[in-house]
Amino acid sequence: MKNKAASVGYAGNRSARPLAAIRVKPAAGNPCRGWLTAGALTIPVALGRGGILANKREGDGGTPRGSFRPRRLWWRADRHSRPQTFLPSRMITGADAWCEDPQDRHYNQSIRLGEGQGGDRLKRTDHLYDFIIEIDHNTRPRIAGRGSAVFLHLARDNFGPTAGCVSMTKSAMLQLLRRLGPRTRIIIG
Repeated sequence: MKNKAASVGYAGNRSARPLAAIRVKPAAGNPCRGWLTAGALTIPVALGRGGILANKREGDGGTPRGSFRPRRLWWRADRHSRPQTFLPSRMITGADAWCEDPQDRHYNQSIRLGEGQGGDRLKRTDHLYDFIIEIDHNTRPRIAGRGSAVFLHLARDNFGPTAGCVSMTKSAMLQLLRRLGPRTRIIIG
């Protein structure tokens, strides 16, 4: 019988288990910065330009307060090998995008765009979306205008604020991925 961790692609230490929860808290004095604690690991993160908000709205720049679960890892296979994780994974292609239009029936879902179609493509020229952890913010039910495309992803070089996501360095992301599973709670606030 296959080890469950091996069946989802985790090739690391099979005795390690996914964490039950990770926590994201704002940093004192700067609502656009924070700390993510995952077991014994504490890492600096950038937050949304609006800080952590209890009443997240589309375009407000806020990182939503609440408890979420990671849904899957998206990664740039043309730039990186598949990282170790307990999460389901999907390679990012040029057609992958995210619907941020509250009027669209695909709001806050991944979509595929054809050549020449506009939209928030996941395959970017910068490195911010080289690794994306999709979370279940505003998914069940999806409510138009309550926020979309809230991810954990890579930070800008200057650790500048995000549009509402939680971002971190590549090395921190790779460490975190090794401990995340679909049942890990991501507690923000």
